[in-house]
Amino acid sequence: MPAFPPSPPSPPSAELPLPPARFAYWVPNVSGGLVTSRIEQRTDWGYDYNRELAVLAEDNGFEYALSQVRYMASYGAEYQHESTSFSLALLLATRRLKVIAAVHPGLWHPGVLAKLGATADHLSGGRFAVNVVSGWFKGEFTALGEPWLEHDERYRRSEEFIRALRAIWTEDHVELAGDFYRIRDFSLKPKPLISEDRPHPEIFQGGNSTAARAMAGRVSDWYFSNGKDFAGVTEQLADIRTAAAAAGRRAPKFGLNGFLIARDTEAEARETLREIVAKADTDAVAGFGAAVRQAGQSTGDGKGMWQDSSFEDLVQYNDGFRTGLIGTPEQIAERVVAYRRLGVDLFLLGFLHYKEEVEFFGRRVLPLVRELEAAGSASCAASQSATAAPAAAR
Repeated sequence: MPAFPPSPPSPPSAELPLPPARFAYWVPNVSGGLVTSRIEQRTDWGYDYNRELAVLAEDNGFEYALSQVRYMASYGAEYQHESTSFSLALLLATRRLKVIAAVHPGLWHPGVLAKLGATADHLSGGRFAVNVVSGWFKGEFTALGEPWLEHDERYRRSEEFIRALRAIWTEDHVELAGDFYRIRDFSLKPKPLISEDRPHPEIFQGGNSTAARAMAGRVSDWYFSNGKDFAGVTEQLADIRTAAAAAGRRAPKFGLNGFLIARDTEAEARETLREIVAKADTDAVAGFGAAVRQAGQSTGDGKGMWQDSSFEDLVQYNDGFRTGLIGTPEQIAERVVAYRRLGVDLFLLGFLHYKEEVEFFGRRVLPLVRELEAAGSASCAASQSATAAPAAAR
């Protein structure tokens, strides 16, 4: 079982008050739930369930939802709804929720996605976003007759994809003679909706590798990490900030995957985790592990996604147990705030029983997070006031 540090790290003494943590949830638009286990999962991949879940989520503190993307049956996911169309349906069913559609360069052209995204943005009042997935499932590409690029080449293509997408959304006449895409005097109208802090729909990306971190620093608005502990988050944050500084731009915001098990007692939460792993679909987990480890093994420095994931980690297929959001509401709130102090802006959460646990999160966990954040901000303000007072007196 994953072992978690007994207490969170202390914030830096000179830390400024931080904006509140934000929360997203994995949309279960793929069958099989968020763990590859035969344990009961009270969730459903269908639209009616997901429409109700989206409304519930936005009423319980969730600002974002991420629609998954798989194109064919694989490793416990027998059925899948396509991500962009499903995202639009959820946007039209909600009022505030921002929905992120996962897409694969190589299966999408940036100009086509830009057009879809602009329409979805208008229909939703500016709540559409996209997550650019560089790809782990070779079988989907080969089944569709598309070339499967090596690891770093996939990230080069993704970077070109993002540059093209942003240009089409923000410029009137786009020209691109790239290694992967050719665009000639292309103009998109209407453009997506814009605001002072949002010049175009937000662009997310995933990946743990060195290539992914460097790409995020250069072009992305958000970087999504697989589940990580404090040390792993600190390392990744340092790398993407360094890459952004080298590119002369502000660092992307940081999103962290986590599987949340909140129970009245820590023993109950730990027992739920134990049962999930004990009832794992071993064949599906092993098959998934074999398919994804090539993503890490194909990198020169071994920092690719899933490179060091154990069998237990892979039962939650984005290493969500590693983040350690497992325990009582108080324990989880403390850990969330500790990650926030390190620089995590958004927590991308999965659950065993979605509706019940999303409601439990909003009622029992989120208020504690906000209390701890408020106390931390008050402490920072008091410290700054005490530091400034002697200078003001001189």
